[in-house]
Amino acid sequence: MSYSKSGSGKRRIRDLLNQSDNRVCADCGAPDPKWASANIGVFICLKCCGVHRSLGTHISKVLSVTLDEWSDEEVDSMIEIGGNASANSIYEAFIPEGSSKPGPDASHDQRMRFIRSKYEHQEFLKPSLRITSVRGSSTKSTPYLSSSISKKIIDSFRTNSSSQQPQLEGMVEFIGLLKVTIKKGTNLAVRDMMSSDPYVVLTLGQQKAQSTVVKSNLNPVWNEELMLSVPHNYGSVKLQVFDYDTFSADDIMGEAEIDIQPLITSAMAFGDPEMFGDMQIGKWLKSHDNALIEDSIINIADGKVKQEVQIKLQNVESGELELEMEWLPLDQ
Repeated sequence: MSYSKSGSGKRRIRDLLNQSDNRVCADCGAPDPKWASANIGVFICLKCCGVHRSLGTHISKVLSVTLDEWSDEEVDSMIEIGGNASANSIYEAFIPEGSSKPGPDASHDQRMRFIRSKYEHQEFLKPSLRITSVRGSSTKSTPYLSSSISKKIIDSFRTNSSSQQPQLEGMVEFIGLLKVTIKKGTNLAVRDMMSSDPYVVLTLGQQKAQSTVVKSNLNPVWNEELMLSVPHNYGSVKLQVFDYDTFSADDIMGEAEIDIQPLITSAMAFGDPEMFGDMQIGKWLKSHDNALIEDSIINIADGKVKQEVQIKLQNVESGELELEMEWLPLDQ
């Protein structure tokens, strides 16, 4: 096993830790985690770290972000999984109604029950990604975990991505389409004498999509679909609201960044949504680093992967926006 030279591996891990979803513990939400499960691909706090260690390294190999030596393979695995949001969209895909994640102040027993259910027993995992059970010398059947679960998940992502036959437009490789329905705005900012003439602009890479203008309305209803092609190396969607002016430059009425990784990761992990009934398959968690008003749930509904998003516009005195996103793989 080779180990990272000159601290480059640790720098890559610290860069990954600085992503907004990795600034809280994957299991309890405590801020500023300093530990990681290298084979699962999540960052965790000190209290959850103790539970992970008790599971054994065949389930969770715990390393300190700052104190331990990381092998190249461990660093590459963490980077490829992508962090807490990607991992949790899989490991927490099927949390049953009535169950909930422990909070930062949860007891050791609460953490133990949840973490064992999540990783050891795989109770919340997509069924096709669960490790098969085998019989050992005893009559009891136990999960076979000599290979990491996350390796199987990574392979699933690769299979789904390659099976979609990305298409080329110029030199850009696309993996699918993002349909965004701009539903409505609430309490938007005044930019004219008494009102505004708002419209919405979405930007992804070099692409822009724009809604129609709603005249003199601070609570506009659009219900308008905008479409963006998603490149292989995609980033966040930038949303901006403007006030249309006839004789001068349009005034900004707020903006927000929309993280589309949870939606795409969940959709690719499940494959063909028409094979499943209506269910929740992931979520984008509200945090102080994003514009979400509440957690944004990702569902399979009527054979389609959709996500409802409610955002508070940033860098403006007031305004909220409601929209829906739908993932469309290229084979559709």
